Amino acid sequence: MGRTYFVYIMASRSRALYVGVTNYLARRVYQHKNKLTQGFTSKYGIDELVYFEAFEDVREAIRREKEIKGWRRERKIALITASNPNWHDLPTA
Repeated sequence: MGRTYFVYIMASRSRALYVGVTNYLARRVYQHKNKLTQGFTSKYGIDELVYFEAFEDVREAIRREKEIKGWRRERKIALITASNPNWHDLPTA
């Protein structure tokens, strides 16, 4: 069985967004929630997992991450709202 890769979107309470890719979603979300890495997410309090997709091919995951990052904010919001209308903090397990 191969490794799984995730494209994910984190949000702050004020709905600032961050799009990322990882091969270990639970660990990465933990890092964001606990501000273990300096940068955009810790600075803006981006600590809620509001969307993710799983991929078996790392190249597809990276391609999708770049695609979503290139979208306008409105399209990202529509993607999140389609599967998570209330923007709940999603479980990783």
